[in-house]
Amino acid sequence: MSTLEVLLGAILSIIITIVVEVQRKPKIRMCISKPVDSNYVGHPAQHARFLGIIVENRSLSRVFRWLARNAALQSQGLISFFHLDGQPVFSSPMMGRWSGSPEPVPPISIIGDNLTINQITIAYDITSTPHTKMDIHPGRGEKLDIAARFDQDDVCYGWNNEAYFSTPQWRNSKWRLLQGRYLVRVEITSAGEKTTRLFRLCNDVVIDDFRLEPAQKSDYDLFK
Repeated sequence: MSTLEVLLGAILSIIITIVVEVQRKPKIRMCISKPVDSNYVGHPAQHARFLGIIVENRSLSRVFRWLARNAALQSQGLISFFHLDGQPVFSSPMMGRWSGSPEPVPPISIIGDNLTINQITIAYDITSTPHTKMDIHPGRGEKLDIAARFDQDDVCYGWNNEAYFSTPQWRNSKWRLLQGRYLVRVEITSAGEKTTRLFRLCNDVVIDDFRLEPAQKSDYDLFK
């Protein structure tokens, strides 16, 4: 075997390895989820509509089905809200909440003797991994919450774990969005890889039409 053949074989081996590793990487795709309408009794709202997206780790194409695509481990979402001219509504992104994660009910610890309760301490970390990160396996999708609107309100709110502890509860003034239309940028980070997509949030309509829409091409031009 000549030196050239050995060199070509080594190069081909490297190329194949790179192609295989690229194919095995998680491939994230985001799409709009159907709005969820819920009615309640004895809750902070009687009626609510929740908006979210589906974050999918795509399956491998048929050509590469003999490989196994890696799961998108510890996936985390950051959600930023903008006016239609590209100006940010808030000073920082909102930490996303995965709909499939447990509702953040704070644990209660009681400090005292057997006869008297001296102190009740509530300790809960809304940024803890079980509530902000999700493993997304190949061919599967997980829902990421975006916003919610309640009862007869004209305003809506970014929806994440903080809403369970806000005052008033659910209507978190930190992520309050007035009547109007907004751009929503979602950034999914998993194992150091980032995927970003834009959506439009329509909040200039009645609650039954409160919705997310795909962003327009001109919207993406604002962030180049």
